[in-house]
Amino acid sequence: MDQLALLFVLLLGAVVSVPVGDRLGVPAPVLMTLLGIVLALLDFVPNVEIPPDLILPLLLPPLLYAAVRRTSWRQFAANVRPILLLAVALVFVTTLCVAAVAHAIVPGLPIAAAVALGALVAPPDPVAATAVAGQLGLPRRLVSILEGEGLFNDVTAIVLYHVAIAAAVSGTFSPWQAGLDLVLSAVVALAVGLALGWGANKLMDLLGDPTLQIGLSLLVPYASYVMAEELHGSGVLAVLVTALFLAEYATDADDVMTRLAGHTFWDIVDTLVTGVAFGLIGLELHNAVRTASGRWEEMLGWAAAIVCVVVLVRLLYLLPATWLTKRLHAKRDLDEEIPTSWRETVVMWWSGMRGVASVALALAVPLETDSGAAFPDRDEIIFIAFGVIMATLVLQGLTLPWLVKRLGVRADSEREKEFEKQLAVRAARAAKRRLKEIEAVEDLPEELSEQMLRRAFEIGVRISPDMGEEERREAHQQRVRRLKRVRRIQNELLSAARHEVLAARSEPGADPEVVDRVLRHLDVRSLR
Repeated sequence: MDQLALLFVLLLGAVVSVPVGDRLGVPAPVLMTLLGIVLALLDFVPNVEIPPDLILPLLLPPLLYAAVRRTSWRQFAANVRPILLLAVALVFVTTLCVAAVAHAIVPGLPIAAAVALGALVAPPDPVAATAVAGQLGLPRRLVSILEGEGLFNDVTAIVLYHVAIAAAVSGTFSPWQAGLDLVLSAVVALAVGLALGWGANKLMDLLGDPTLQIGLSLLVPYASYVMAEELHGSGVLAVLVTALFLAEYATDADDVMTRLAGHTFWDIVDTLVTGVAFGLIGLELHNAVRTASGRWEEMLGWAAAIVCVVVLVRLLYLLPATWLTKRLHAKRDLDEEIPTSWRETVVMWWSGMRGVASVALALAVPLETDSGAAFPDRDEIIFIAFGVIMATLVLQGLTLPWLVKRLGVRADSEREKEFEKQLAVRAARAAKRRLKEIEAVEDLPEELSEQMLRRAFEIGVRISPDMGEEERREAHQQRVRRLKRVRRIQNELLSAARHEVLAARSEPGADPEVVDRVLRHLDVRSLR
């Protein structure tokens, strides 16, 4: 098997792991990691030969962009305090604790190298958190905080990692220079992210065609990451800013085709890249195993100690941090989404899985220092890092569904239904207001006016059938039944039309492009 065949196996596994994971109740990223481990144990499977410095630029931009599409700037702003407590403060605390313990238990490990180890195992993986938590039916407030933490903690961890690596390689460290580098990295990333977001938004308007717009959306996160890194900024933060800008300002309510196609496209990208990323985690296990040859007992002990530090620090930090956030929330009456019970706090604790970023940073540890000497304890750092990744990702990933079920943490479905009903009412009322504006300008026949009024109400009913309760649902039940019947017949008519047009594709002299264009119009019509 060569590298290309291995890539196809991972892509196939990424697709198959989703339905298999749903049936087994196991998150797809965990299944892909296990698949990678199995492949790594097979003699005919080659070693992965992706340069470490390319793993983050290749995998993180599309994954972060896809994750940001599921959130919004206002949602982040509403939860900025709990997110920053996790994404910034907790990363610092975890890094310091891991560095202290690693420096104490690993003989001869310099402080700078220990800080680098702490930084690369500190951030929970944004992809693992959203992929696992999103499938468990957790309350939206927990998913929002986990998504925000996962999206922004890499920024802090990667900057700390680069500062620590630079100190270990050069042998010098300046706290003032490190702080200045952190600030400048954030400023550059914000400037690049906003500039590319604005430029991409304008370019999408000029392109017009949905296919070209979606193609541009794939290039934008890579461009944002690379440009920020070239200017010594944070590529991760730049991608997040660009994605948040586009999610906020690049949405045209009437651009149905681009929105539907874009949603499908990014779901596919997210599934495939996530699967490959976690498959690579399992495949890279052989590197860690090779470094432990002849020292299994000693190195497993070190890895177990760091795993305990990472897991316990998160728990001991979350308990007071959640309590403090609740107190501030109660005093200021802010509209934040925070854990409301100890059960939800426990679920947040156990959701701190490490993944792609930790692997990439571990593999990117330099081989030598500036003096030409070997990087201190590089093999030990890589082994410990992989021990933390495997323990948190596989153990916590496999047991998180059981824990959620055991604690009874579930989304507030009634609240979601109520909000859906409110949106349905607002949509119907907006349609009615627009109808009145049209009637004020145009002379509509009474029959047409009544028909359009019913259609305006039906817009809301299609979204939430329960909204009829607020507007004399009993009087409209007959119309709703008629609507469903009309909808069923209309779907059958459109289905017959699609079959006929599709059959014409294989007829002699038929132009496939014209057939596909007509078929696309029918598909869009079917969604209305």
